[in-house]
Parts: sequence; C-alpha cells; structure tokens
Amino acid sequence: MPRLTRLGKTLPLLALLLAGPAWGEDALRFDLTVGQHQNLFLRDGPVSAHLVAGAGRIVVAFPAGNAGIGLWTDAKAAITAGPLSPLTIPDAGGRPLHGIKTTLEIATQTLNIRQTILSSIRTLRDYQHSSTRQPLVETAPTIDGTTVRWQRDRLDGAPGLMLSLTLLNGTATANPDGTVTLTTPDPALRLNLTAASGETPLTPIALSDLLTDKAAPDAKARQVLDFLSYREKLMAGSWAYNTYFGRDTLMSLRLLMPVLKPAAIEAGLGAVLERLSPTGDVAHEEDVGEFAVLRHRLEQGSNSADPIFDYKMVDDDLMLAPILADYLESIPARDAQLFLARRTPSGDAYGTLLARNLSFVLSRTAAFAANPLASNLIPLPAGHKVGDWRDSQEGLAGGRYSYSVNAVLAPAALNAIARLHKSGLIYPYTRDLSHAEPMERVWADKAPALFAVTIPATQAQAAATRFATELGIQTAPLPQGPLHFDALALDDTGRPLPVMHSDTGFALLFLTPDAATLDRAIAPLLHRLPAGLMTDAGMVVANAAWAPASIRAEFGPGYYHGAVIWSWQQALMAGGLERQLARADLPTATRARLQSAQRALWQAIRAVPADQRTSELWSWAYGDGRFTYRPFGQGGGDQTESNAAQLWSTVYLAVKPPAL
Repeated sequence: MPRLTRLGKTLPLLALLLAGPAWGEDALRFDLTVGQHQNLFLRDGPVSAHLVAGAGRIVVAFPAGNAGIGLWTDAKAAITAGPLSPLTIPDAGGRPLHGIKTTLEIATQTLNIRQTILSSIRTLRDYQHSSTRQPLVETAPTIDGTTVRWQRDRLDGAPGLMLSLTLLNGTATANPDGTVTLTTPDPALRLNLTAASGETPLTPIALSDLLTDKAAPDAKARQVLDFLSYREKLMAGSWAYNTYFGRDTLMSLRLLMPVLKPAAIEAGLGAVLERLSPTGDVAHEEDVGEFAVLRHRLEQGSNSADPIFDYKMVDDDLMLAPILADYLESIPARDAQLFLARRTPSGDAYGTLLARNLSFVLSRTAAFAANPLASNLIPLPAGHKVGDWRDSQEGLAGGRYSYSVNAVLAPAALNAIARLHKSGLIYPYTRDLSHAEPMERVWADKAPALFAVTIPATQAQAAATRFATELGIQTAPLPQGPLHFDALALDDTGRPLPVMHSDTGFALLFLTPDAATLDRAIAPLLHRLPAGLMTDAGMVVANAAWAPASIRAEFGPGYYHGAVIWSWQQALMAGGLERQLARADLPTATRARLQSAQRALWQAIRAVPADQRTSELWSWAYGDGRFTYRPFGQGGGDQTESNAAQLWSTVYLAVKPPAL
C-alpha cells in the first residue's frame, strides 16, 4: 500500500453529500443478505451501485464500466451498512462522478485498513481471489482530520473513482507501513462512506419494458433482474461479474423468454450479436473501462480504452442459433425481419452478423458430421481447460470434449440453422444452409452415445459408499443392476470421464430425446447423493463418486463446480422437465419417471428460501442425516465467492413449479 500524504484544503464532505440528486420516483433500492454478507443495491438516475459489507471487506460495484472500489481490513468484525443514497459530485477537474453515500457501523474499537483498491471489478476480483495487486492502480490515501480519502483519475486520464470515510466517533491514524488505523473509545466504530465513479452511466431498461404480466410475483428476483438489465447489455451478476457474459445472457434469455418483453430480449440478443468476432464466434466476456485501458497499456503500451473480448469459450457459440431461432419463431415475421435488419453502430445488419455465426457453427461441426469419431468432436481450445459453463480449471475433470457442447448444443445449433433456413428469414443474408439438417441427424444419432457410462452394480455401490465416507455423509442405495449415466466429458483419447452431472438438463431443454435417453438423463434426480445428485439443499451439479481419487478430491462441496448447488442449473432442469412432459409421444412409464423427477427437484428447490435463489450458487452442511443450506464462499475451504445477484438465477420468474 502506498504511503499516505497529508491533505491540505479539501471540499468539505458535507458539501459533497449535499450535492447528490434527490430520489427519483422510479428509483430501485433493495437489499439481500447472504450468510454474513449484507448486499445493498441502488439505481437512481445516473447512479447504479451495489455495496457488499461483511467478512472484513467492503466492496462498492458500479455496472457502468465494470468499475469498483474495495476495502479490506485485518479485523473480521461485523459491518452493518445503512440505506444507500445517490449522489453526483465533481472531481478535481469538475467532471461528474456518480455514486452512493451511506453510514457504517463496525463492531470493533480498532480497525486496520490493509488494502484499498479503486479500479475495475476485474482488478478487485484478482485481489480477492489470489491477493494479486496491480501497482499501476495503487492509490495513496489522504487524511484530513477524521476523514480518510482515496481518489484518482482512470489510467487514461478519464474521470476515475473516489472513496472517503469520515469517522463519527473516532480518529484516523497513518501507520509507517502505509496502512490506516481507525480507532474509537466506543464499543463500535461509526462512520460515513462515500463512493463514486466517473464511468459513463448505462441506460436501464424500464421495468415496464422488462417483464410481462406472466412473470412470477417474486419481488427479489424482479429487483435483481431490474438491476442487471440495461439497453446496452445484460449484466451477468453482481458484485464480481457486473458486465456482459455471452453464455449468461443467452441462457437467461432462453429461460426467461416466456415472460420477457421484446425490448429486453432484443437488448440481450443485440449485445451478443454486436460482440461477435469477425468469424462469428460469440464473445464470452468483455474487458471494458479501466481494465481495458490496463490491458492495452501492459500489452501494447497504449492508453486505448477500446473493449477487449474473450472468445475462448465454446458453448456460447452454439447457443446463439437455437435461442435466437426460438425468439424469431415466437414473433410475427415482419418483426423478425425488422430485428434482423437492425444495424450496429459500425453499420452491420444483425442478419449479416447472425449469418457469420451460422457459418462458424457449420464449420465447427463439419468434421464429425462427415466422420462421427470422438476425435472429430468439438474440443476445448488448445491449451485451455475451460470451454463451457463449468469454467473453473477442474470443472470438466480434465476433459477435452464437453458433454453439454457435443451431446446437446451442437445438434441443437444445427437444428436451429435448419429451422432458420426453412423459415426464409435468413435468405437476405445467406442461403448456404441446406446441409445443416443432415448434419444434425449425424450429431443427434452418434454424439450422445460416446458419453454413455455403465458401471457394474457391485463396483458402483462400493464407489458410492467410499465417496460418502470422503464427504462425511451417509451412503445411499443405488438402483438395481448396472449404473448408467452420461459422462461429464471425454478425455483427450475419447474415453468418458465418469462424473455424474446436471448438464442433462440442456438435453431436456434443447432436444427431443427418445425414452431410453430420457430415463438415463433423469435417473440422477431420483437418487440422493452419493448415489445421485439430490440433497435436501438442492440438486448438486456434479457427483464424482465413480471417478479416480484425483478427480474426486476436486469435486467436493468447496469447489465451484463440484458437489454444490447452482440456482440456474436447477431452473434449467426444471424447465427441461416441463418441456419433455408437454410431449404426447412418451411411454407411460417414462412419463411417470419424469413426474417423479419433477417432484423431487421442486421439493429441493423449495427447501431453500426464495430470496436465496437469486444468488449464484450455494453449498451444504451435513448433520443428523440431512443436508442444510450453506452460503458458498464464506467458509474457509471454499474455492471462491458466490454472487448475491446473478442474472440466470432470476429465471424462476418464468420457470414455475407445476401444479402437482
């Protein structure tokens, strides 16, 4: 931390606080408590901010520019924040900064502030997860009486960020090591916090343009969706992912589509189309604001703020066609034509951009369609261990070919291309799509079978019992006979990796499987961990009971994609089950099993309070024979931290429990 300098004359804090605008009638303000973390959200006029307080840390995240302010302390004392109020204040050059003010109470008499970062959320994430510091954005605090202040311009000279703390009952002291200590004679510190950013405000989608009257009356989910929805893009989640993510946008649109109005759907689809690569690859994530400037400076020596897009993910490339085709088929043909004719700021028609993606998909799927061998499936990018939504380093168990990408999304994308070809909507932009339908048949017939796993009954039960011991839970009986399930991925030789998973929900939502495939897909929902995926706290996304020890060690309840519960994955499965049960061509026995799986899943979904479903994921504790909810990221063994507000966790506004 840089050494402090003593501030001379400054604008009085009271003047700064009084400079903010009054509350608007359409202002959004709400809070969420997740474990020990208090989350306060505010959007009012040009101000949009999320404050997280708890566990020795305060973060203020701004969706505009993915900017953020983080303050870390040595003490783990409880922090309580008061309501947020908006403000707009000038920086030293008279340029506007938009932010929030609040009061804090910290249950300690002495607080040592060991690190403060004013920069991009990406920079805060790096420090939070790995204590990585970026010297270029270090900011020296100044002290004026009882006020400690940090302020700087963005690296390229654009309006930057400001944080000030004013003690109401204590003193601030500069330490020789560059840290700041706050002290009070009272039982708890009380102070005012002001935080603001100079990034250009985004344009919220008005609530009247967001949801139809078919949406569930879930106030918290509506508020989270409202906070994350802007005409420029939909945010993936807050605090840590307050910007565009292609996969998150597309999956959220697919599940929310029945209750979203066109303005919201088209904002999301437009954001994806406008960020396509020249070859039609869907952008996974964007670096904007100061993180873009930082990367340009470090990599090219320039101060450019041009966004930088990450294209290494594979699954999002295959999601665009099915989801966009679903939307275009749901609206009048004239409206679909107008949407495809819409132009980006660079002058490209959306239809032209879509045609690039369709061509990209056809190219990626051609080898397997011509010769359906495992080696011709779509692999992860060379040199990477990630490529689908399980994008932690161990999320695919070291696999090279993802189940979701190859067994589901590739045939689904080809099916969508064939539908777009038959509709004629894409004709003004491309006509070379007629071969998609025969390609789809090869993928649908041949790819899923490569992921099938069969384990003899005795071996399967012994492995499940062993995994139960490793997890510290009771074992559970397996169904009679050999165990059948789909592998999470194939290794680089094409061998299935025996990790049971929840990604069969993609197959239920995007495909029309036969009865045998359906039975295998839903079997994990009918059995309790470690025999299946079900717990009292929800459906876990992976069960590695039958995998080697090295894989099992990375799939416990402290791993981001291990034996943990992701809210949107439960919704994906629920939506898929509902879609399959709407079919009229299924045998009675298969329908009965689908209904049993649906009941088990919704029982688990309802076991967690509804206001926790908007979080990214959670884990579990085990005692007295039961699994109970535990926030993820607030335990010593957890790999990372869960977001309190996640875009694809709002999908229960559309995915509703059946009348069972």
